[in-house]
Amino acid sequence: MTKELWINLPVKDLEKSKSFFAALGFSFHPRHENSKEMAGLVIGEKNMLIMLFPEDTFQSFTQNELADTKRGTEVLFSIDAESREEVDELVNKVKEAGGTVFSEPREHGPGMYGAGFADLDGHRWNVLYMDMRQISRE
Repeated sequence: MTKELWINLPVKDLEKSKSFFAALGFSFHPRHENSKEMAGLVIGEKNMLIMLFPEDTFQSFTQNELADTKRGTEVLFSIDAESREEVDELVNKVKEAGGTVFSEPREHGPGMYGAGFADLDGHRWNVLYMDMRQISRE
């Protein structure tokens, strides 16, 4: 059956996207490190891959129009943080790297603190710290 899941994401400029995510502290899978056609963005301790493809390449295998991220949201990627401070640090890195923060860090209920940002291509990301000690009291 299924062994892995890859998420494929179109980007306007692969090198700029790689620089953006590297500035946020993310790493890339070495399998694609010399490729001009793709990059494997590594997420989390389980090394989930989000494959970044130039828009033309992405569209060639989807055979469909790309979503206009200025007009709508096709997906929200949610990543966890180990602390409130890590949320704040990531948001600052997003701003410095040229991303857009659409939801400044704030409380999202008991034990939850997070923020939302868009990358250089308008794809939306959510970063959330969950204090399970406070959440489990509910």
